[in-house]
Parts: sequence; structure tokens; C-alpha cells
Amino acid sequence: MIKIIHRGGMRTMTITYYGYPKCSTCRKAKKWLTDEGIAFEEVNLVEQPPTAETLKEMIETSGLEMKKFFNTSGKVYREEQLKDRLPTMSDDEKIALLASNGMLIKRPIVFGDDKITIGFKEETFEEVWKA
Repeated sequence: MIKIIHRGGMRTMTITYYGYPKCSTCRKAKKWLTDEGIAFEEVNLVEQPPTAETLKEMIETSGLEMKKFFNTSGKVYREEQLKDRLPTMSDDEKIALLASNGMLIKRPIVFGDDKITIGFKEETFEEVWKA
């Protein structure tokens, strides 16, 4: 879902907002981006979860441990008993799991231009997306 446009050696990247319309935190993040005039491509995280390849890129960009990408307070996370299962899984298995079900992914994720935010905190968005 990330469009990379090459123009004479210059690289520009579309910012992609991965959210879930029923999530109030996602709606706040989307409103913030819109109010600040930041252009983004919107993707419904549940209908179209990021691919394993995109997730790997996100994780590398973030520098965070992979667990930060899991919606640990979500129903699916609890039902699948992932708290107990994740420690024994390989990174590739974790990424495949995230790519298979958008409800497992912490939201919203805003990604692009070699930057990423997970969740919504206004101070973090100010720091990352207005810079």
C-alpha cells in the first residue's frame, strides 16, 4: 500500500494510515492528521492488513520490539492466548500472524517517509508528523 515515486533520484513516500473505523483512537488520529493538513492514504486495517513484507519494513523502521505491534488488549489476542504463545514463536511466525488478522495489530499505524507511529498520542504525532 505504500507508493514510492522516483523522480530524478528523489524519493517521496506516501504516508499510509492504517486504522479501524470503529476504533475511537483511530478516529482521533485520523482527525488530527486531517486537521493538520497531512495527506495520507487510508487503509482499513481489518479488511486489508499490511502484508508480511510491509510489516517487516514497519518493524525495522520503528526500531521497536515486535510485541509493540500486537494489540495486547484485543479480544483476538486473548482468545488465541498469544501472551503464552508469542515467546515461543519465530519472528517470521509472528509477522505472518499479524499479516493474517488486522484485529491483532495495535492501531492506528501511520507509516511513511521513513517514519512510523503506533497508537495515538497527540504529542508523538506533533513530534513525528509535523517535523
